[in-house]
Amino acid sequence: MKSSSKNQNNKRVLTGIKPSGFPHLGNYLGAMRPAIELQDDFEEAFYFIADLHSLTTVRNAKEHQEFIRGVTLDFLALGLNPQKTTFFRQSDLPEHAELAWIFSCITPFGLMERAHAWKDALAKKLKEPTVGLFTYPVLMAADILLYQTDLVPVGKDQKQHVEIARDIAEKFNSTFGETFKLPTPSIPDNIASIPGTDGEHKMSKSYKNTIEIFAPEETIRKQIMGIKTDSTPVESPKDPEHDTVFKLYALIANTTETENLRDKYLAGGFGYGDAKKLLAEKYLQFFAPAREKRIELAKDLGYLDDVLKSGAQKAKKIASQTLATVKEKVGLIL
Repeated sequence: MKSSSKNQNNKRVLTGIKPSGFPHLGNYLGAMRPAIELQDDFEEAFYFIADLHSLTTVRNAKEHQEFIRGVTLDFLALGLNPQKTTFFRQSDLPEHAELAWIFSCITPFGLMERAHAWKDALAKKLKEPTVGLFTYPVLMAADILLYQTDLVPVGKDQKQHVEIARDIAEKFNSTFGETFKLPTPSIPDNIASIPGTDGEHKMSKSYKNTIEIFAPEETIRKQIMGIKTDSTPVESPKDPEHDTVFKLYALIANTTETENLRDKYLAGGFGYGDAKKLLAEKYLQFFAPAREKRIELAKDLGYLDDVLKSGAQKAKKIASQTLATVKEKVGLIL
């Protein structure tokens, strides 16, 4: 992910995170860390809190506000530098919602029906699938295209949304004239999908199979000790390639540590309980600096508000220009 030069031909990188819960390892490895690393590689990095998107699942106003503030703390604690990036709240810029409506008027219905998020919702037989969930990719397209984005770091499960954004951009360009760049998804080769603690699905809040980053230590240990494993006896050798505990350990450990654990699996006499304890210690060590920094940042919430306000002001300069061009091309400016 890292490059030797900061100037990537002045290309612009953008990503967002939905404040619908507490960040977990999947969020960090799949989107947050790649985004934070890219802030050193690009002249322009736009990172936003996708609080309009989280309205599809969060129904409690106080809880929503806590999630928004929490995500701000999380990003800054994990290394986001507001001096290098434009960091803002999605809802502070109404241009996102306005462009999403314009896009919805040209987006084929069938394109939305093929979206993975919608198909997953139907498969889970949600009691009341909402219009917001159905049109979620349209708002995401607006988020991306509003800033003429070149690169979008995402997890494997979000790749289709970037592809949909490209489809919508091409549709608009062919209908009203060349307007939008076509964004490219960036997916780390070795972090395509993070396994969840249930051993069956990718790590996701919706599956309730996550390991949180900033939860109390006892909560994190409980989540790790609850990882589902097979019934191989302690004394028998175990297959590290098909074990969730080993896979998660390998994601945060160095090569030597990973190989040492592999040897223990193959030798036998090493139980899954022992592996989980090893993972818990490594996990807490890995995130210790960020956990400490978050505690310090939480002591000055006014600083967080200033960071987001400043970011929104910078983002609006570009967002308003793009939207003005769009409104002129579709005939909304007389």
